[in-house]
Amino acid sequence: MDALEILTNQDKVVPYFQAIFSADEHKVIGYEILGRYETEAKVESLGPFFFDNQIPEEYRIEIDNLVLSKAFDKILKLDQQPLVFVNRDIELLMLDSGEQLIMILQHYEQKGLSLEKVVLEVKEGSYKGETGDLHHLLRYLKTLGIKIALDKMGEESGHLDKISQLSPDILKVDLKPLRNDLNNTTLKDVLYSFSLLARKIGASLLFENIEMDYQLQFAWINGGRYYQGFYLHHPEAAFADTSIFNEKLRVKCEKFIVHEKNKLLKVYELSDQLQDLIFSFFQNPKKLQDPYDHLLEQVSLEFSQMSFRLYICDENGFQLSSNFFRIGENWEIQEGYNGKNWSWRPYFLENIVKMNRDQRGLLSDLYSDIETGENIRTFSYPLRNNHYLFMDLSYEFLYEQEGLLR
Repeated sequence: MDALEILTNQDKVVPYFQAIFSADEHKVIGYEILGRYETEAKVESLGPFFFDNQIPEEYRIEIDNLVLSKAFDKILKLDQQPLVFVNRDIELLMLDSGEQLIMILQHYEQKGLSLEKVVLEVKEGSYKGETGDLHHLLRYLKTLGIKIALDKMGEESGHLDKISQLSPDILKVDLKPLRNDLNNTTLKDVLYSFSLLARKIGASLLFENIEMDYQLQFAWINGGRYYQGFYLHHPEAAFADTSIFNEKLRVKCEKFIVHEKNKLLKVYELSDQLQDLIFSFFQNPKKLQDPYDHLLEQVSLEFSQMSFRLYICDENGFQLSSNFFRIGENWEIQEGYNGKNWSWRPYFLENIVKMNRDQRGLLSDLYSDIETGENIRTFSYPLRNNHYLFMDLSYEFLYEQEGLLR
């Protein structure tokens, strides 16, 4: 873009507003402010201007502040102030330790702007300066009531160790990569990890760049509180009707709810089926008197169509048997696993306690097996003397069971 043209025609610099929707109310609860350059012929995004490092920093800051001021002028005319998401290049913000931004915010606060409705979006991982200075500024802004959103969480996974130090109110996760690779389970797992992180640090999740139904469903399933993207609303110069997507979003969520309940039902049905099959198998108490490797040999013959790995552990996670591992139609005995400890695995001890309490088996969630790399589930079953059978269910078997690979 011609920087000089923009700087000399600031009357053509205007704010646009992209709506952000809430999962709990199914309506518009806020807007992200975006810069546009408006001529009679077309409307252009100012993104290339703001990201062009060849343009002097003071010019980019000047136009950024202009867009923000014009946006606040419009927002103050609304009957009710929505959440206002303010994007800032963190390098430019820290040139004066945020002084210009703070002055603008305080100026408009005197005019009636609620700073508690302002959300500052920053991409923390992009900052090359002293993180202590950045953290100090963000903490100060939070004392003014301003919320902090960390942007582009799906774009890069570095700097996760610093996120909790910032105590963000919102994690903004980019779903654009999911559009290009719908079947990438590793990507889905990385994106899912942000929902776990958000829950741990008490932040809300905002999923952005939602451009198709599948991305919206993914956002809903993974705990998204806020949604944003062209599938829901394109940026406009005017504010959207808060209920513009209300009915459609409600219908979509009802569809997702039915789908998720059916999937959970399938999981419970398989768990009950395995519980009955293994209970029947051990009806003969003499089987439990056999050495465990001999016992697993019998189990492998009975459950070869669904399982590819079998082993037995005690309540502390120490393996009491060899691994029985199926390769093709044959089972291989892996004696080297006897004596290994698996208590470090997530949910291992929690599941042991559950089995002790309920005296029935448990079916795990879907996860990627470390050795095979395939998506599997594990069914664990209490035997006797606080010993437990673990049966890893194969990808092929789960593939044949509707709803068990999602």
